[in-house]
Amino acid sequence: EAQPVQLGHSAALRHGEFVVALGSPLSLCSSVSMGVVSNPKRYASEFDDGSRAGRTRTPFIQTDTPINIGNSGGPLVNL
Repeated sequence: EAQPVQLGHSAALRHGEFVVALGSPLSLCSSVSMGVVSNPKRYASEFDDGSRAGRTRTPFIQTDTPINIGNSGGPLVNL
């Protein structure tokens, strides 16, 4: 019997952890892409030219996992 997966905390991710991205890119069912966490706490402001000063610093997870149209926004699961 399948069991529900516990939600984790992105703050617990570490550099080099293996992850999978789940989704349905290009209407293909049950797609899984695998990759590695490059930086678990990257900020968009690191790529900013300074023109957006004062914006909130929302962290995001940088990964080399291939993300295609359709599976962006799907879950990223560490292994």
